[in-house]
Amino acid sequence: MRIERRTVQFQARTRNLFLHVLTRCNLRCRHCYINPGQHGTGVLDAPTMARWLALFAEGAEVTNVVFLGGEPTLNPALPDGIREARRLGYASVTVDTNGFLFHDVLDRVAPDEVDYFSFSLDGASPEVNDPVRGAGVFETCTAGIRRARERGFGVSVIFTASRLNLHDLPNMPGLLAGLGVERFFIQVIGIRGQPAARGEAGLQLAREEWEAVVPGVARAAARLGLVVTYPKVFLAPGEPFACAGRVADNYFVFPNGRVYRCPLCEDFPLHSLEIRGDRLVERPPIRESDLFGLEIPEGCVLNRILHPGNLAYDAEGRPLHRIACCMLKEEVRPAGPRRPRGA
Repeated sequence: MRIERRTVQFQARTRNLFLHVLTRCNLRCRHCYINPGQHGTGVLDAPTMARWLALFAEGAEVTNVVFLGGEPTLNPALPDGIREARRLGYASVTVDTNGFLFHDVLDRVAPDEVDYFSFSLDGASPEVNDPVRGAGVFETCTAGIRRARERGFGVSVIFTASRLNLHDLPNMPGLLAGLGVERFFIQVIGIRGQPAARGEAGLQLAREEWEAVVPGVARAAARLGLVVTYPKVFLAPGEPFACAGRVADNYFVFPNGRVYRCPLCEDFPLHSLEIRGDRLVERPPIRESDLFGLEIPEGCVLNRILHPGNLAYDAEGRPLHRIACCMLKEEVRPAGPRRPRGA
């Protein structure tokens, strides 16, 4: 099968809302980025979700929403939020889930209301996945994928690559193709939330490790019919750096009303905006957006401050490579016409 690869450039007039409807979860994943001390412990009820969704629904030609947690299906009001997003005209609706699918969510929404249920799976077997995500999670998650497919829902999978599981990534395409998964997202681990609290910077992957495995797995998955997306991470020599905070329209919203424009900042009170009284209010400096315009040899200034483990230097102290904005993605897909859903 012929495949295509492209860098997914930041899209003008397109808005992406990442709405955390709670921070509670039934799992304790080793790489969890949720930080209740910074993100709050509240649970958004249906009226609050409706008001917050309305804040971001207009002002862009295309607006997409991803419902997240914690585990978003633990929030019994999630189906109401999904339907409200559709009513408001959101172009795509995705639910990120660990696969436990609480509150009979697959029975409470229809396939035409949700573009994708996106399942987190960090290994192609219980032996790899479960030490990262918890005992029995592999079997529960893959069963959830099968149930979603049987009911006609679009299904994608998210794999967070680290030194715990990179060796198993080549085994994922065959598993996912067999499960009927349509899209595969390979994420790079961020030292945020729980990994940051434990000081587990050693989970990060060096450039050589990432590039030796990830692009090849993406091509293999695309040959099996999957659409694969992964962060660019490392810029090629001479490739320009662009910051999504400056040229894109992304909002990461938490139950306590904090609104970030860059996910790297979420462990800190550097958020650009807040929701107060159902209004979106800009915060005074110093905030993350004050850093977006800084030009440094390493590329992303926030990566330099918060994730220096991604960087390497020569004997003269010059960076060996530049780090791309974490929102810049590579896409590999089967060649041919793009399907409307999730395109």
